[in-house]
Amino acid sequence: MEERLSLRRATKKTAMIKVTDGLKRMNRTLLEMQLGMLFFGLVCQLAGMFFVQEQGYYAISLWFGVAFAIAGSIHMCRTLDRALCCGKDASGIVTRGYLFRYAVVAAVLIVISLTEVLNPLVFFLGYMSLKVTAYLQPLTHKLCNRLFGDTDPVPEPLPEEAEAQEGKFPAE
Repeated sequence: MEERLSLRRATKKTAMIKVTDGLKRMNRTLLEMQLGMLFFGLVCQLAGMFFVQEQGYYAISLWFGVAFAIAGSIHMCRTLDRALCCGKDASGIVTRGYLFRYAVVAAVLIVISLTEVLNPLVFFLGYMSLKVTAYLQPLTHKLCNRLFGDTDPVPEPLPEEAEAQEGKFPAE
């Protein structure tokens, strides 16, 4: 019996280590954004418990919007990664990615509005979690630092800036 318990504990510990390692390999900013979206979704879900009569309709609409926001954040991250490698064409790539995401959201909102499968306003509320994460980012950044045991690096001036601060200016 005790061997089973120790085996279960070891298996759970190994699984947690694998999850933590996977999260460490993930783009940190994207992870922080997605944690913020989930937190915002939970807050909206809790608020909806007190103010909404059709709980299921509200919940499905909200979490579909949050899921769409998470997909949008992944697309945004990939678009930015691709743009950083392209040099001169970067602004065009970013603009096309932006227009694509908004065209898809507009199309989904139109379909939702016409079919009334989901509540379009609640879906849009869930999708706006993508915007709210910008304000939640300092909070999620601190949370991820604690989770992974990281600390932010102390910024140091570049050599040219250090010389300028000391009164020595580089030769022009």
